[in-house]
Amino acid sequence: MDTKYDIVKKGLRNDIISGKFAIGDKLPTEANLTEQYNVSRYTVRRATAGLEQEHYLYRIQGDGMYVNDWKKVPAVKTENKVIGVVTTHLADYIFPEIISGIDQVISDAGYALFISNTHNTFDRERRSLLRIIESGVSGLIIEPTMSALPNPNKDLYDQIKKLNIPTVFINSTYDNLNFNYLGINDIEAESQLVEHLISQGHKRILGVFKVDDIQGAHRMQGFYKAFQTQPDYALDSNLIMYQSNDEENNALILNKIETYLEMPNRPTALALYNDSLAIQTIDLIRSLGFRIPEDIAIVGFDDYGLSSYMTPSLTTNRHPKRKMGRDAAQILLDIINGQPGHDIIYEPDIIVRNSSMKPE
Repeated sequence: MDTKYDIVKKGLRNDIISGKFAIGDKLPTEANLTEQYNVSRYTVRRATAGLEQEHYLYRIQGDGMYVNDWKKVPAVKTENKVIGVVTTHLADYIFPEIISGIDQVISDAGYALFISNTHNTFDRERRSLLRIIESGVSGLIIEPTMSALPNPNKDLYDQIKKLNIPTVFINSTYDNLNFNYLGINDIEAESQLVEHLISQGHKRILGVFKVDDIQGAHRMQGFYKAFQTQPDYALDSNLIMYQSNDEENNALILNKIETYLEMPNRPTALALYNDSLAIQTIDLIRSLGFRIPEDIAIVGFDDYGLSSYMTPSLTTNRHPKRKMGRDAAQILLDIINGQPGHDIIYEPDIIVRNSSMKPE
């Protein structure tokens, strides 16, 4: 647990790094800080003295404290040989393999990893970025949080750019931030998955997509794209959209799917945002007495580890996972070493399995 001294010091430093107090701004008085943090004046003096030693502020006798040009003494120390990795999740789904790929390349180059996750919330993303900027890293690999929405943490990304911290995005990216990016051609991949369902004779297809991440928004575009040359099919198909916070109670999403499955003209095929949701939906379909794929076909996305082993095996698009991690790490090392970075877009890699194929 942080001491009162740590709380004051970190709070002021975060306010300076995030731009709440710009270079040259006058800071609140010791009396104001004492009241704000509910600590003694001695604690405030110790905390501000520590920040003064770290070049975040300076004092003018009889006038007060001011924000120093802390960027001239960057918090980033490349000799630390540490790479910061920020993902939306850590211990489940595709992320362990991505991180393993990153670690393989980074560790071979003599770097260590500083890993943090955001749980796909902006508040946690902000805390993760602040911790990493404070700690000093040689570079960053970041999976953006709710990348289809305006990001309230753009001020921190602007600071990262001003500090010249090499940064690479994975899986998605933010508008108006010129960092290198690795991702999947989600639009084309989803279009091919839906075209596969159409080729199997399905006219009533239900798409279910998360829309506050760029990946989901693009996959939904791919869903639409597949129907552009099939207008008759489009009339009989439907769409469910959800957001990241809906995943905290997946029953809400599954209930919406169930509503469609109970309709007289129910969908005969489902295209799901990812394999995780597809696996849960398979359980729902079975609980309603339907067979897969005889009654309802299903496709996912990402080729999660269980997808090929479950019954029926799941049709999906393969996410490069470990390769993406290795590629992102190598691009970041190239940038750190003064070489130009580049983007990578992985083309569709559709894996057709039993969940979508008509039984012979």
